[in-house]
Amino acid sequence: MTAQKRILGVIGGSGVYKMDALENIERVDVESPWGQPSSSLLRGRLGGVEVVFLARHGEGHRVPPNHVNYRANIDAMKRAGVTDLVSLSACGSFREELAPGTFVIVDQYIDRTTKRPTSFFGPGFAAHVSMAHPVCPALGDAAEAACKALDISHARGGTYLAIDGPAFSSLAESNLYRSWGCDVIGMTNMPEAKLAREAELPYATIAMVTDYDCWHEEEGPVEVSRVLEIMKQNSANGARLVQELAGGLGPTRTPSPLGIETCLDFAVITQPEMRDPAMIKKLSAVAGRFLKR
Repeated sequence: MTAQKRILGVIGGSGVYKMDALENIERVDVESPWGQPSSSLLRGRLGGVEVVFLARHGEGHRVPPNHVNYRANIDAMKRAGVTDLVSLSACGSFREELAPGTFVIVDQYIDRTTKRPTSFFGPGFAAHVSMAHPVCPALGDAAEAACKALDISHARGGTYLAIDGPAFSSLAESNLYRSWGCDVIGMTNMPEAKLAREAELPYATIAMVTDYDCWHEEEGPVEVSRVLEIMKQNSANGARLVQELAGGLGPTRTPSPLGIETCLDFAVITQPEMRDPAMIKKLSAVAGRFLKR
């Protein structure tokens, strides 16, 4: 397999609004046909790897999860040349053993969001990507290795349940989700993971546990003040993790073992002569490789 230059994209969630370790930082404002991204992109170097960082909630956490422009964020990353995308996300835990402070390297998602655009494609240009295996295993391996190297409490594998928010779950909902076999809960990784796949970007989630949702009788309901205490610790570990992860991945890459970089070859169904020119223009970044074939 031919190696290519790696540009690692990092989307920072709650508590992760910047990357202090980035060197030679350049602030880049990207214009997207899908609207305004959450924040400017910060481009720099980390562990010898070019890194592009985006704060999912904007600087100072101005954008709540149900108002994040996920399409613009992913489109901006694609336009910046990102080849691999890692998400850092705060989450609640449904498992006793996944205590606050634990990092969960997610491998599956259940999408319970209902009020968000979930695809770049639509009338005039239809496509159906596979989400059977939504996480790139090579990125998961690298995240696991970084956690081990830094002695960060972690779990490899887990199902992330995504809800709209911004309110936390009711007790009945929390117990229902536990009965489904979900491991963690959050408000941001869907449709982000789906959009990353449509953009042919290998993607991985590192979910940083801040609380036990509200099912744990001894812990009580989720409160922002308590979450913020754990979030501060998680954010510091998250920054260390990204630096170790970048160094472990290195400046060159080979294609994802899942073939994510060419997944649109097997997903687009609309015949070329029937594709809407306006949609083609909007898809110039996320589907650029496919459209240039």
